[in-house]
Amino acid sequence: MEVIIIVSSVVFVLVSAWIMFTIYRKQINKKTKELKEAARQEAEVIKQKKMLEVKEKFLNKKAELEKEVHQRNQQIQQNENRLKQREISLNQRQDELNRKKTEIEADKKRIETQQQNLAKKEEELEQLQAQERAKLEAISGLSAEEARDRLVESLKEEAKTNAASYINEIMDDAKMTANKEAKRIVIQTIQRVATETAIENSVTVFHIDNDEVKGRIIGREGRNIRALEAATGVEIVVDDTPEAIVISAFDPVRREICRLALHQLVTDGRIHPARIEEVVAKVSKQVEEEIIETGKRTTIDLGIHGLHPELIRIIGKMKYRSSYGQNLLQHARETANLCAVMASELGLNPKKAKRAGLLHDIGKVPDEEPEMPHAIYGAKLAEKFKEKPEICNAIGAHHDEMEMTSLLAPIVQVCDAISGARPGARREIVEAYIKRLNDLENIAMSYPGVTKTYAIQAGRELRVIVGADKIDDKQTESLSTEIAKKIQDEMTYPGQVKITVIRETRAVSYAK
Repeated sequence: MEVIIIVSSVVFVLVSAWIMFTIYRKQINKKTKELKEAARQEAEVIKQKKMLEVKEKFLNKKAELEKEVHQRNQQIQQNENRLKQREISLNQRQDELNRKKTEIEADKKRIETQQQNLAKKEEELEQLQAQERAKLEAISGLSAEEARDRLVESLKEEAKTNAASYINEIMDDAKMTANKEAKRIVIQTIQRVATETAIENSVTVFHIDNDEVKGRIIGREGRNIRALEAATGVEIVVDDTPEAIVISAFDPVRREICRLALHQLVTDGRIHPARIEEVVAKVSKQVEEEIIETGKRTTIDLGIHGLHPELIRIIGKMKYRSSYGQNLLQHARETANLCAVMASELGLNPKKAKRAGLLHDIGKVPDEEPEMPHAIYGAKLAEKFKEKPEICNAIGAHHDEMEMTSLLAPIVQVCDAISGARPGARREIVEAYIKRLNDLENIAMSYPGVTKTYAIQAGRELRVIVGADKIDDKQTESLSTEIAKKIQDEMTYPGQVKITVIRETRAVSYAK
């Protein structure tokens, strides 16, 4: 009985569950159909919307394409019109060219006809000239070649005379226009730069208090003086001159080292070879420092910056070097200032000119003897130490040993000559002075017609006496120019040389 109740309960539960499941499935199917219908309707709406958008875009694109096609059609029409105009223009040009071609052909035929007529006339003219030439030869008794030679000779003489007169006129005109300004610039430059003149030579006199010091300097068997000479590289002359010892050497730096070393040794009183070597080494170092300090002070005074340290040392060494008795550093400073003033007057860069003037003689103080002129060696030194090309050229060309490539070169050359040509600036060797005067007179005597020559005013003027029966007045003018050119090409001299040619006629008679 209980089993039946349990089975009945289970069957009831199962039937109830199946009924509920059936009802639930029907509800689910109904909802699914509703959802499908809603989705279908929404899809249809979206489809309609998209179709409308596509149609709108299509219409827009179509309008744009129609517009672009219209613009291109217009452009094509414009190009066609332009081409038609060009074609018309080309046709007109072609017609014009054809017309000109026809005219040119007509002109060509006319010119050919004229050339034929001209050739005939030339033949006739040549026949007439030959007849006239034969008549002239018969009348004059000269052939055509002889007459031509005589005519050429006469024309040569006339041209030579006219050329000499023309040259003199040009020179006079140039002197009138240029001399005044050149003199003003040079004189103003010299006046604005005033420097002292230092005269030096190859010996230095060392003064001592008494002659007893001479014996101590010489030392036992001359060992002290030999040690001093070996350490300094100079020659020490101890003679009968009271209270003086002569230090002789061509290198002024060595003389200065020896002088300072002697001063310290005599002051200290200890004079022996070991002490001499110690003092000389110490003094050499001091002199080297003083050289560098002198170079720096010189560049600062002149306002020149950026020089290589080795160039500064070379400038300092100039203090102990002289040229024809003129102190080289003083000469370089003076030349630098002259260059700056002259460059300013001429509208050039005064700083570059001052730099070139200061460095123009650096080739005179080499550490080793070069086998080349000092100007060329100085230019190579400047180039080695990175100076600018125009500075190097001005250094190398200031004695005409290198071609001048900038305006600084002639300025340095002129200012170098001005500094050296001042009265008392340089002491010239007597032999060289006499040789220069003789060379001047010999050059003038080498010309035909010269009877006497005189070099006057310390070689600044050359007077040439010519024979009145050998040279005429026109030839004296050309002779003066030729002598001046030869002296300028073959000789080296300070300043300038004036050549005066004198031609005079003397009549001598005797009353008896």
